Amino acid sequence: MTKKPVAADRAKFLAKMREQLLEMKAKLLAEIDSTLRAEREGNKDEGMDTYDLASEERDREINFILSDRERVKLKQIDDALERMDEGTYGVCESCGLEIAEERLEAMPFSRLCRDCQQDEEREAKSQRRPDDEPNAYRKVGSTDADDDSA
Repeated sequence: MTKKPVAADRAKFLAKMREQLLEMKAKLLAEIDSTLRAEREGNKDEGMDTYDLASEERDREINFILSDRERVKLKQIDDALERMDEGTYGVCESCGLEIAEERLEAMPFSRLCRDCQQDEEREAKSQRRPDDEPNAYRKVGSTDADDDSA
């Protein structure tokens, strides 16, 4: 008899998560629409000097990067909603165990449980080359011999 309340609790949780995902999607679409509208209105200005044009180009690049992130997030939300329809939402795609509700509340479109996510991140980190590190740098024109003499 304890199975029924657990299943009912899970169903309530899934309904809550569906609502949260739909709200996230609506908010994201509204933000994208607002950004596009602002960009169209901003393009009406003519007679800009070089600095204004450079600044506008930089803003366009930033908006492109952001919209790229927004597209990825929208895809993740749509994928999560699709998994709900298929009945696989909240199940780790790697190990098949249920993803903790706390994790899903924090990241509603998560595909992996915490342990599998950590394993994946460790694997990705071990595959990276030292040249890929964002803070790694070398003095231009230096050689290993220069480094040894310092």
